Amino acid sequence: MARLKFGAFLAPHHPIGEHPMLQFRRDLDFVEQLDALGYDEFWCGEHHSSGWETIASPEMFLAAAGERTKRIRLGTGVISLPYHHPFNVAQRMVQLDHMTGGRAIFGSGPGALASDAHTLGIDPMTQRDRQDEAIAVIRRLFKGERVTAKSDWFTMNDAALQILPLQEEMPFVVASQISPSGMTLAGKYGIGIISLGSMSTQGLMALPTQWGFAEDAAKKHGTTVSRSDWRVLLSWHIAESREQARREAGAGLMRWHNEYNVATLQRPGLQPFTSPEDAAEKTAGGEAAASTIGTPDHLVKTIKKLMEVSGGVGSIIGFVHDWANPENTRRSWDMVARYVIPEINGYITKLRESQKFLIENRAVFERAGQAVMAKIMENDKAAAALSLTGPGRVAIPTINAPDLQTEAAKHSKA
Repeated sequence: MARLKFGAFLAPHHPIGEHPMLQFRRDLDFVEQLDALGYDEFWCGEHHSSGWETIASPEMFLAAAGERTKRIRLGTGVISLPYHHPFNVAQRMVQLDHMTGGRAIFGSGPGALASDAHTLGIDPMTQRDRQDEAIAVIRRLFKGERVTAKSDWFTMNDAALQILPLQEEMPFVVASQISPSGMTLAGKYGIGIISLGSMSTQGLMALPTQWGFAEDAAKKHGTTVSRSDWRVLLSWHIAESREQARREAGAGLMRWHNEYNVATLQRPGLQPFTSPEDAAEKTAGGEAAASTIGTPDHLVKTIKKLMEVSGGVGSIIGFVHDWANPENTRRSWDMVARYVIPEINGYITKLRESQKFLIENRAVFERAGQAVMAKIMENDKAAAALSLTGPGRVAIPTINAPDLQTEAAKHSKA
């Protein structure tokens, strides 16, 4: 089975009140931690309003992250293409790819916040068509073509990139939430997908239907889509016990939901949580919950369920939040790297097999004690000293030492 990749998605969602400069630095420290822990990808987005989401240029943030990291891949999650001239987006992504040593992933979307589109005077009804139009042009530019194009929102005259991406094929990824447009775009161009709507139970259960949109579009346009290029977003907070995880995350989760989702975005149908306990239970309680607030074992179960429900994906991307304080948040991601990822990907399977083999074949290794005893009995002085030799009196760690007293008793009877 192919190894499942793991990453993090930073919108960011930070409560208002912290110094923005220190917030940026803390987020960069977090990327550095993920790189050291072996995560595969890090994503950050573009937003211009709401107060909670402060990264206006993911390319700038990722360039800084590239200087602090060595191997983790860095994705724009996402650039809102209708907000920019496609030629400028292409140039910035190429520069990011070179500045990060070929680690850039180009993620795009139509724009998530209606307030951002309003600020820029963009009709929301045009956003998804503009994303489609921009992707087509940027793909041509990345191939080295000289492009002349005129649209109702941009013009190019003999446009060509001076530098092509460092990667032979920079990955293209589109965001998908509720509507089929993201999946349809992925199928049309044969590119990757990051599903952002899977943090709810309804979104999780809709994954098979969503994948069907991508396959239908690929068939229509003569392309192919691969599940290995499908990334799915999950939210979690992990601690040593479920009770501890809920204590650490409950208050922050309640604030995020009540102040951001309900009061700021005013998402239809959402009701505020009444307590931290209510927040944790309604978000991560029950078998059908898409979020996990608990132990590494609980998250392993959630991921296995997702793989079963979806039919298989290529990457699990964790949603970065401030439900817990910075120290406990960092520890949560540390525990996922240490205990969840190796369990999912089978990194410790052979260690368990090795231990089991030794336990079940202990009789075979009794020969070690017999070999040591044989050498002792060949030497009169060593044999005479045998009564003084035992656990704690020899340099060999007790756990590895043969049972010399048992062996001596066998020889005395002989």
